[in-house]
Amino acid sequence: MSKASFSSLGVNAKIVSVLEKQGIDSPFPIQVDTLPDTLAGKDVLGRGKTGSGKTLAFSIPMVSILSEGRGQVRGAKPRGLILAPTRELATQITNTLQPIAEAMNLRVTTIFGGVSQNRQVQALRDGVEIVVATPGRLEDLMAQGFLKLDAVELTVLDEADHMADLGFLPVVTRILNATPRGGQRLLFSATLDNGVSKLVERFLTNPVMHAVDEESSPVTQMTHHVFEIKDVEAKKELIRKLASGSERRILFMRTKHHAKKLAKSLTQAGIPAVDLHGNLSQPARDRNLAAFSAGTARVLVATDVAARGVHVDGVDLVIHVDPPAEHKAYLHRSGRTARAGAEGSVVTICLPEQRSDLRQLLRKAQINVSPVQVSANSEEVTALVGEVREYVKPKPVERQQQNRNNSSGRRSQNKRPVAGQKQGSGSASGSGSRRSGSKPYSSAGRPGQQRSQRQQAARQHSR
Repeated sequence: MSKASFSSLGVNAKIVSVLEKQGIDSPFPIQVDTLPDTLAGKDVLGRGKTGSGKTLAFSIPMVSILSEGRGQVRGAKPRGLILAPTRELATQITNTLQPIAEAMNLRVTTIFGGVSQNRQVQALRDGVEIVVATPGRLEDLMAQGFLKLDAVELTVLDEADHMADLGFLPVVTRILNATPRGGQRLLFSATLDNGVSKLVERFLTNPVMHAVDEESSPVTQMTHHVFEIKDVEAKKELIRKLASGSERRILFMRTKHHAKKLAKSLTQAGIPAVDLHGNLSQPARDRNLAAFSAGTARVLVATDVAARGVHVDGVDLVIHVDPPAEHKAYLHRSGRTARAGAEGSVVTICLPEQRSDLRQLLRKAQINVSPVQVSANSEEVTALVGEVREYVKPKPVERQQQNRNNSSGRRSQNKRPVAGQKQGSGSASGSGSRRSGSKPYSSAGRPGQQRSQRQQAARQHSR
């Protein structure tokens, strides 16, 4: 039996040409299984592990079907809708979708929270055929009257199980209710728990189900390791050693604070690293992901916000610096490596007090691996590190910051207390001083308000 090709599956020649230019010349199993049904207009339920090729499995039919029936653009009424749980994943989907959409004269825009909506609203007003969105911001724009879904012909739900985990199912239900009942719907999910099955029953009509089995999934190219170390100091040394390799690697932490701290520490040690977590603004996230994708920084230190949203080729090692809280998070974190048929390794670092919890977590994840006692210099560690990247001298503190610090220091030295004045108190004159009785913080800078703004930013992450 001859090997399937995109052309033999009925994919448009222009789309095939774009894929070949990207080095994608043969479909993955989930694409082979689903494309004949999706291209025929059937509702499809696709189940596959992360990294199995789901994005192209729904992007190709989205573009193919909409290009065949392409007519007048009807204002803020897109004809294709893709829902994703996080802004990172929505961005990655758009990056995959955009080239083939452009080849078929279809316009795409991405909608998510955490940034100004003005540019998104303008794109809708200009007219787009395909919208890739997170549920929260999409519903916001619908409520404001900027977007209607009554012309949507094809709707895709990607990683529906993660949307359920984030509590988005009520919003997703309202969004799907706003799309035409007769439209085609594709739902991709690793599992059908937490209410995903109810979405399938309610919104998919006679769905054809396809699941990628373990033998054919690229995720089987992943090798798992558990490295046990004696104490926290030994853990720090091991982290630096594992991060020192020349290939890309992602280090996962439990908290935003520790992710930021570790990225800074590695950079200062000559290993350029960037962080990714909920406290970063969208421009900062984009900047850090771009540095990681380009190879300027070979190490990404992330919280679980990146477990589903980072799709970067060539990640050869994922390190669970802090073991995750539950097994699904372990699988999704680990899925950042061994993508698109490539090989990859996963390391979980375990302190003595974490053994019992980690053993249970791996059992639930159906990962069979024997723990190994190591130090930073163990053979097992050296083998995983591979070629060590050259030391990169950390960049000095920005000149502007240095000038501010120097100016502050000079002001402190020049400000000698006058008779009857306590050292450190403000003077009544001088442009740099505070008048007696003035508030030490502006209304935008009070600590309580800063905390509130940070909390709001964290909530907006998944919108």
